[in-house]
Amino acid sequence: MICEFEVPGDPVAKGRPRFTRTGFAYTPQKTARYENLVRLAYAGKYPDRNPSESAVSLSMVSTFPIPVSWPKKKKLLALLEKIFKKSRPDLDNLIKSVCDGLNEVAWKDDAQIFELYARKKYGEVPRTEVKIDFVEEDPE
Repeated sequence: MICEFEVPGDPVAKGRPRFTRTGFAYTPQKTARYENLVRLAYAGKYPDRNPSESAVSLSMVSTFPIPVSWPKKKKLLALLEKIFKKSRPDLDNLIKSVCDGLNEVAWKDDAQIFELYARKKYGEVPRTEVKIDFVEEDPE
């Protein structure tokens, strides 16, 4: 089964854990909010699905707004995907925030992901497009 959904707004990378003075670790608020947004986007489109235990192939595209300061020619090249988003946030941290947001919602644990495609790009509407393919293994 394939599930596709979109997370609106600027993509947010997984932040480093923060620590209290007593040594208690916690997730930064911005990261926690984004992970909740990912959960809500998935649950809003697939309200009756339980967390899957099957193998998962994940594909995601994070679209970032084009900087306002760029000249028209550079903006056009960005829209045509001739200019790549090479700056922060790191792609691996973007993946982590989406995967952690979908734990216990789309799948039991993100260890079930056996295949991954991810990219970041510029676009007019900031968002993250996610496609999850739940692959049933053949029990021989």
